[in-house]
Amino acid sequence: MKWYLKVVRDNYANFNGRARREEYWMFVLFNLIFIIAIAMVSGVLAGLFDAPAFMGLYMIYLLGVLIPSLAVAVRRLHDGGKSGWFYLIGLIPIIGSIWLIVLFVTEGERGTNQYGPDPKSADNEEISTIGTKEIE
Repeated sequence: MKWYLKVVRDNYANFNGRARREEYWMFVLFNLIFIIAIAMVSGVLAGLFDAPAFMGLYMIYLLGVLIPSLAVAVRRLHDGGKSGWFYLIGLIPIIGSIWLIVLFVTEGERGTNQYGPDPKSADNEEISTIGTKEIE
């Protein structure tokens, strides 16, 4: 859940930097769970009150997470050293979406690339600095 909140709250429209695989896929998972839950609740409420207006809840949620979804996808592509414009590969029927999924599951570049520092090493110590504590 922290990854979902990180994307929606902290990086709502941040298209700069890099996103780890875990950040991207956890966001996708929780987003899918919320979409299914909202669709089910909206459908039940629309059936109970005989009004299609409750489907608006579903559309409001989809519009609300559109920008963060695009932003985390672009940052995920940046982690692999690709431009955010590679997201448009998904428009190519069948092959494009498969290629895009491969890009999303591929491990990111180690170290700093043109899009920023490695997000995996941001919260971990660099291996080369372990055991090099200066003695005063």
